[in-house]
Amino acid sequence: MTPDRPRVFISLPLSDDQLAPLADYEVIRRTAAGPIQHKELMEMIAGAAGHLGSAVLAIPNEVIDAAPRLRVISNFGVGFDNVDLSYARQRGIDVCNTPGVLSDAVAALTLGLILQRARGIGEAQAMVRQGRWVKGAHPLPLGSDLKEKTLTILGMGRIGLEVARRAQAFGMRVLFYDLRGDCEAPPGADCAPTLDDALREADFLSLHTNLTPDSYHLIGAPQLAAMKPTAYLLNTARGPIVDQQALYEALKEGLIAGAALDVLEVEPPPAGEPLLTLPNVIISPHIGSATVETRDAMARLAVQNLADVLAGRPCSNIVNR
Repeated sequence: MTPDRPRVFISLPLSDDQLAPLADYEVIRRTAAGPIQHKELMEMIAGAAGHLGSAVLAIPNEVIDAAPRLRVISNFGVGFDNVDLSYARQRGIDVCNTPGVLSDAVAALTLGLILQRARGIGEAQAMVRQGRWVKGAHPLPLGSDLKEKTLTILGMGRIGLEVARRAQAFGMRVLFYDLRGDCEAPPGADCAPTLDDALREADFLSLHTNLTPDSYHLIGAPQLAAMKPTAYLLNTARGPIVDQQALYEALKEGLIAGAALDVLEVEPPPAGEPLLTLPNVIISPHIGSATVETRDAMARLAVQNLADVLAGRPCSNIVNR
């Protein structure tokens, strides 16, 4: 490394074209397969001025301490709970994320999960594959309409707003509750005065809040017990917002009808995860932003965030300003 070419460590497989804004830097790319281990991260980030990696890659304080030249951590994703923001700020490190560009993809997945839960699409496909095509006098498994059903959104940020707009197009009533209390909402959406009010009225409860100390296990046993037995829980935000053991118990006991989860408290789930044994749960492997177009836009924004901070240019995506 030379003084006029600061080093940046890229721990995700990005293309040369996506990395073009970093032409003035010494770019170190991770070539190993599989999740990056703590020791490797410590070694690779040690001499770097910037790091670009997944928003779910934990960067504990000891890793930050091992990188005295570090000026920016650019997260690929909207999350930022992988870094101690206050400690990074004390060290003069900007932490950035990639908001906005993934809102459409996550909102589309959320509506897809709502439709799958309401109409039992996965179960119907399984029936056909198993040779159980329903005909004649045999009972047809019935789903439910979305029109006039209540979708409760917890967290009316960029993604929650896009989910609300799409749900309204299906004729759903949108109710929302936001921990910040200063959110934008689409016309026609109703703001619940309390979290309990929001939970009690939900036919579908969709989580779109950031993971913070205030939102950790925001949905636990008391909240699940307050919901309708016909209600569904959807989480495309962060796994620890839900007390996973409490959710398992609520689903097993029929306190709510089902769940659709794109995120879990531990990813991937360990062997023997009890949620995987329940028929009324859909679990996908954190694919909220997983479209070709969205992942490219996220990569380009994460690279631009990194380049802007290192060059001293204004960057609007710093989360610990």
